Amino acid sequence: MAKIKLTKSAVDAAQPQAQPVELRDTLAPGFLCKITPAGRKVFMLQYRTNAGERRKPALGLYGELTVEQARSLAQEWLAEVRRGGDPSAAKAAARTAPTVKELCEKFMEDHSKQRNKPSTQDGYQSVIDRNIIPLLGRMKVQDVKRPDVAGAMKKMAHKHADANRTFSVLRKMFNLAEVWGHRPDGTNPCRHVPMYPNGKSTHLISDEEMGLLFRHLERVETEGLENYVIPLAIRLQFEFAGRRSEIVSLQWGWVDLENRRVVWPDSKTGGMSKPMSEEAYRLLSTAPRQEGTPYVLPSPSHPGKHLTTGEYYGGWSRALKAAGATHVGTHGIRHRSATDIANSGIPVKVGMALTAHKTVAMFMRYVHTEDDPVRKAAELVANRRKTITEAQRPAEVAA
Repeated sequence: MAKIKLTKSAVDAAQPQAQPVELRDTLAPGFLCKITPAGRKVFMLQYRTNAGERRKPALGLYGELTVEQARSLAQEWLAEVRRGGDPSAAKAAARTAPTVKELCEKFMEDHSKQRNKPSTQDGYQSVIDRNIIPLLGRMKVQDVKRPDVAGAMKKMAHKHADANRTFSVLRKMFNLAEVWGHRPDGTNPCRHVPMYPNGKSTHLISDEEMGLLFRHLERVETEGLENYVIPLAIRLQFEFAGRRSEIVSLQWGWVDLENRRVVWPDSKTGGMSKPMSEEAYRLLSTAPRQEGTPYVLPSPSHPGKHLTTGEYYGGWSRALKAAGATHVGTHGIRHRSATDIANSGIPVKVGMALTAHKTVAMFMRYVHTEDDPVRKAAELVANRRKTITEAQRPAEVAA
């Protein structure tokens, strides 16, 4: 093991032997060049950690690194050792550190599948496949910085809602990466990266538009202008203040006409139970039941399946246009229902039980046996809607 000042000429002159040869540098302690019998020349650094463990990692190949570059790297590593670090172990950990794609897989297997209902899992997986893996999947989890997340958000600037959903999943995943030891605490790269602002506020269906819409629904039902499932779906969404997905997927097995209650086993916020108003009871007790399908609202175009969100949205849009009402998505029904609830003098918590917003889940744990306030709330809202629609009805011309 010759000790010399490592220079380019010294390394160039070194010839391979039957056994590996090490040329040790006199300037940087532990820095050496190893010449293998095959003629490879590898820069290495030998040191002991503060715990006394021996390390002898490779720094790089001669040719890829100059002598000066290798010595500079060796000195940086030695400085890290003096500070109590172990650069060789850190380098090895970096090689085996998970990529963002691998973090996504762990997130789904070890977190989401253990805690989330299937529809939520599907939503997460869709965001991962569509956006996260294509944009960040190949990066090491520990290497992702705030500019990387900001850059990904910029690439999704044409779809604000999707970008914000993706950002929420990323933030959750990087929080868990800290829990799982893949990043230091407090280093979530999503921190301080702004989300996109919400779009235009949802149009509130006015009293006048309610009257126009419900008169049009009566005409649709009387004259058979649409498949019966369209006006029925609209009326049911108003009655239950439900989400579109909850209404179109409604099954007869969830409907208890005797006790006047509907139980959704898997809504957006988990299992959900709502009492029926008189109008909801009338709608469900008189609705046709198609043989061979479990759905209250079977699809007109896809036998054996429930009304699709696209079919419903199309029917809702046609109804608004024909009624002369301002266009708004089906979520506008929930906005209108929430407004009716607020204007009916119902306590906020009881009203939230009708809409089943996420924050009501804890509330329902305490009041689920107290059915009357929620049932009365449903009746008040239904009666208020009936009053509005009747008031908007033009006076009939005397015969």
